[in-house]
Amino acid sequence: MGNMARSADFRGIASVRADASDANKILADLHKAFHDFKAENDERLKGKADVVVDEKIDRMNGAITDFQSALDDVNAKLASISINANAVGGGNSVVVDSEYTESFNAYFRNSEIRADLRKSDATQGGYFTPIEWDRTVIDKLVRVSPMRSVASQITISTAGFSKVVNQKGTTSGWAAEAAARNETNTPALGSISFIPHEIFAMPAATQVMLDDALIDVESWLAGEVEQEFAFQEGIAFVSGDGSNKPNGILTYVTGGANAAVHPYGAITTVDSGAAAGLTGDGIINLVYDLPSEFTANARFAMNRNTERAARLLKDGDGNYLWQPSYQAGAPATMAGYPLTEMAAMPDLAAGSKSVLFGDFQRTYLVVDRSGISVLRDPYTAKGFVRFYTVKRVGGGLLNPEPMRALNTAA
Repeated sequence: MGNMARSADFRGIASVRADASDANKILADLHKAFHDFKAENDERLKGKADVVVDEKIDRMNGAITDFQSALDDVNAKLASISINANAVGGGNSVVVDSEYTESFNAYFRNSEIRADLRKSDATQGGYFTPIEWDRTVIDKLVRVSPMRSVASQITISTAGFSKVVNQKGTTSGWAAEAAARNETNTPALGSISFIPHEIFAMPAATQVMLDDALIDVESWLAGEVEQEFAFQEGIAFVSGDGSNKPNGILTYVTGGANAAVHPYGAITTVDSGAAAGLTGDGIINLVYDLPSEFTANARFAMNRNTERAARLLKDGDGNYLWQPSYQAGAPATMAGYPLTEMAAMPDLAAGSKSVLFGDFQRTYLVVDRSGISVLRDPYTAKGFVRFYTVKRVGGGLLNPEPMRALNTAA
């Protein structure tokens, strides 16, 4: 099929990633790889499969995943440019408090604290960060934390957040023009609560680096914190058990630990059509089980391994359900809907809920407690300065109705 000519590209994904700014090249390589993959897989489906062909298809499938991931990196950089542009000017620009920032950097380097800018407990030696630094960390997290990028977010200044829920129950009736009207039932109201929990990171730098290096210490620390927070959040927002962490979205699925918590019930499941795998019919059934009023902003979420399996699926007309990005800034699609890769989603296995489909913004809420505090520790490890950084964040189910989960079962 002429596909082996592309083997150098498949083995050279690292070089492609290094040139991730060339979005057009990545797009071209992605579509060439997907075209070749479809041709080989179609031949396999005609009964021409053997071990060599299977290994070749699997290798090409992995290459497509890498190309798509490289393009997703470009998409994240485009989002970063947009966020930074808003930060520089326009209606959404942040307030740059140079005095506060200078004092904050002085605290990083040598523990100097100005009393008029110090807002945390004096007995702990902590420091409450400037508001633009707080926003910078959140903006970074939105780009690298998949659930943050698709769910709703709110920032609060209190210990928790409660939302009133209409549990319905309103009744009505018909009557003749002059007939008496009886009182009808009014809706019952309930509430759901979201409690932020502490998440922390503790990057370290040598005192020599802080003293001598001509670096932006503030940006360095923001990057270190971003990596750790994004990793922890990625797990908690998907499968967190609520013990000192957010309740993950999967815990609200039918059969999950929080299936009976929400007044509207649990997130409904749809069977995949196979005891331990995916089927095209299962994906189509998942899409059509979601009410049409929730499909306008709907998307799929699955991990990398599940996406590789989904790439083999076809609809009844022989069309592949998975399609690559067609331009920089756009995600891959499944059955015509955007697809978000979430590493914390479970692998395919009997009984697993490995695919989510729905409107994440109307389903899940991330609650940030405003403010990030930093405790500078130059004592524990001599020659190093540790920055114990704490943020409070919570998460939970807004509404189960706009979401469906694929249950891996026949």
